Amino acid sequence: KSEALRMQYRYLDLRSFQMQHNLRLRSQIVMRMREYLCNLHGFVDVETPTLFKRTPGGAKEFLVPSREAGKFYSLPQSPQQFKQLLMVGGMDRYFQVARCYRDEGSRPDRQPEFTQIDIEMSFVDQAGIQRLIEGLLQYSWPEERGFIMTPFPSMTYEEALSDYGTDKPDTRFGMKIVDIGDFLRRSDIQFVQNALSYPRGTVKAICIPQGVRYLKNKDLESLKESAKSQFNQEIMEIICRPDGSLKSLLTKFLGEKQQSELIQALNMQVDDVVLLAAGEHKRVCSALGSLRLESADLLEAAGLVLRDPTAFHFLWVVDFPLFLPKEENPTELESAHHPFTAPHPSDTNLLYSDPAKVRSQHYDLVLNGSEVGGGSIRIHSAEQQRFVLEKVLKEDSEVLSHLLEALEFGAPPHGGIALGLDRLISLIVDAPSIRDVIAFPKSFRGRDLMGNAPDYVTPEELEP
Repeated sequence: KSEALRMQYRYLDLRSFQMQHNLRLRSQIVMRMREYLCNLHGFVDVETPTLFKRTPGGAKEFLVPSREAGKFYSLPQSPQQFKQLLMVGGMDRYFQVARCYRDEGSRPDRQPEFTQIDIEMSFVDQAGIQRLIEGLLQYSWPEERGFIMTPFPSMTYEEALSDYGTDKPDTRFGMKIVDIGDFLRRSDIQFVQNALSYPRGTVKAICIPQGVRYLKNKDLESLKESAKSQFNQEIMEIICRPDGSLKSLLTKFLGEKQQSELIQALNMQVDDVVLLAAGEHKRVCSALGSLRLESADLLEAAGLVLRDPTAFHFLWVVDFPLFLPKEENPTELESAHHPFTAPHPSDTNLLYSDPAKVRSQHYDLVLNGSEVGGGSIRIHSAEQQRFVLEKVLKEDSEVLSHLLEALEFGAPPHGGIALGLDRLISLIVDAPSIRDVIAFPKSFRGRDLMGNAPDYVTPEELEP
């Protein structure tokens, strides 16, 4: 049965053993989370409005017409501003199983409406929120899925990018990205020297274990092609032959000693394949990070077990940059997370002199290579918030005047996090898509195939 057919007759599909199991397990986990937060930690469950107004930054919002000509509501993409206002209002510890709306295309792990476990606390630091979430997950974790160890390991954004090429690393298997720039600096390979002459130039590689045995030539070609098309990054391969010698276009530039040093640096064994990339640091890392995951899929499809299907590897990623250059105009900055994220305490002065270098107090929770939560300590000073909006992001702060005014009345230091409930549950039950853990999901294009929505409305109904 196709997924479209399952969606059209969802009420029949819900009778299947798997859907029954998924929805019942989801209900149990949410119940345990409520217990943990409300009964054990004094949180208050507050429902926030779904009809609000357009706000700058972030994802596209759904517009809702109102009876005032030309005026629209907007569905919130998260309760972010309301939860901060609750902190100003002295609520102290808030949580909500919150519906969020984003007018963006669906992917297997996202859809236009989704659910967050949304949390905010006053007088808390990053470590406090991390410990709370670790306890929450441990408390609500289903017994049949084993035991999760806390505290979760942590790594900085820079480390994640350098070693895994992504800000959501899958740490269930090795194949880390290795920097071989220093070692190749002494060679006379032209493209390597060119790459290293740039300020952020680098040469890095990943080693695919038993690549010769498990990957066909067309697999290697498709890996190289994907790095070229997605990242505009050229890739060279180096193969370790049965006699321990290297086969590559590079070997004629490298002496015996350098070749054995290279084998050592990359910890190469017989039949391993190394993919090497040279160029700008971020692009090289991102391309190799993507190839690391693609080659892992290929190896597993060919029968080599790399990732334990029963393992759950949680990881905190911290010290994100506060701002990133806009893709369409790199001279302007945008928020890496959202405009309410506080700068790292030791970087506060840089905010006024060199904002692009500021690290933020933003943290992501990653599970098996998927981001399942994200949060930050917030800016609680109206003056600093106004500066970020107007001077750094060049946004019209008038739209957020209600929040700025609230901060002026005195706001406690506060911070929070939101866990993507659909994504978390789909990983726990090992579902291929979040649609398998939502009772009535939307299709890939954001449609409800059962009730046939969105639908046309008559001109008479549109008039008011």
